[in-house]
Amino acid sequence: MATSGTTTFNLDLGDIMEEAYDICGIELRSGYDYKGARRALDLVFLEWQNKGLNLFTVVTATQALTEGTSSYPLPADSLEIIDVSLRTDAGDVDKQKDTRLTRISRTQYSHIANKLLKSRPTQFYIEKSSSANNIVLWATPDNAETYTLVYDYIARIEDTGKPASNNADVPVAYLPCLTYALAYNIACKRPEAQERIAMIRARYMELWDEVSSAQRERANIKLAPNLRMYQ
Repeated sequence: MATSGTTTFNLDLGDIMEEAYDICGIELRSGYDYKGARRALDLVFLEWQNKGLNLFTVVTATQALTEGTSSYPLPADSLEIIDVSLRTDAGDVDKQKDTRLTRISRTQYSHIANKLLKSRPTQFYIEKSSSANNIVLWATPDNAETYTLVYDYIARIEDTGKPASNNADVPVAYLPCLTYALAYNIACKRPEAQERIAMIRARYMELWDEVSSAQRERANIKLAPNLRMYQ
């Protein structure tokens, strides 16, 4: 049996758009069609990020802390913080230690009487605005140790961009789902595809459930009964 011997299959944006229009039973003809499809793809990316955690968008970042500084800017592409730890003695094989910080709300932070207290940070809250997000620590870092903030965040999926030869900023496993998501958006706007909307949406939801389940983080778990309660 002869096979290709390759595992590099991918679709660029032009391929995804053509396939989506084929699913709708419509021909991709004009520059306006292309522009609308590109815009719809960017909206799909935002929709997916609103659905929750996608492991392929999780990024780990670090931030060196400075004595007396409690607020630090988060990366421009950050959407949500997942986990935050305080690292001491970074780089020391024998002494490096990560301690998880507790997330508090803005209201809880506002109720802290002395926000200038210097010590080892134990809590944080996320200060959000329309232009930028900051992570605010309490207590304010002191100089007793060298501190490094280590955190995981959900990053924005990159925009499609203009060249049709660009690839979508998603794993290849998501391409069938992405294609049907785009097809659904197109069908909702095109009268000639109205009869296919229900079928396309059902397939889109099915593919989303499949890929999101397959990409979910897995870990072994061992359950052991507490035998003492029977003694």
